[in-house]
Amino acid sequence: MKNEKVFRTKTGFCHILPDRILLTRDGVKGNVANAAVGKSITGVLIIYGGIAAFLLFSAFQSFQKGEIPIAVVYSIVGLFLVYGIFKSLNNSATPIIQRDKIKSVKFKKAILVITRSRFEVVFEEDGAIKKRIIMLPGIMGNGQNETEKARKMMIEEKLLNE
Repeated sequence: MKNEKVFRTKTGFCHILPDRILLTRDGVKGNVANAAVGKSITGVLIIYGGIAAFLLFSAFQSFQKGEIPIAVVYSIVGLFLVYGIFKSLNNSATPIIQRDKIKSVKFKKAILVITRSRFEVVFEEDGAIKKRIIMLPGIMGNGQNETEKARKMMIEEKLLNE
């Protein structure tokens, strides 16, 4: 395609086109992501909700039995999952983002060994403000070079102000 810029992501490629951003999935990681998430994160959030409910119920039972240390651990992990669910409610897994609907793009630098670099694209979808996270390759996938390449493309396309 003409005027297309492409960079690698964790599960495939990001194509920056004049009118839209297109995310494609490729290879084994992409197939797993398609099977697990598809185009909606609702299923994943429901699974996390079930796990959180189980952990909080286990914490309650452990507390009743006097097993305080394990009850605290279950509570912390369960509440962390609940926090993550609420934080992710406005996330989107859409593969196509219209450029005229984009409100902002932020770059989040990786924390070595803990997180990956990523772009957080805030955009309008069906009248609601959503956030699409574009995860970049990790350290094992030449992540530092790919991240710099992706940042330069986003800046050149005037999507990222840095």
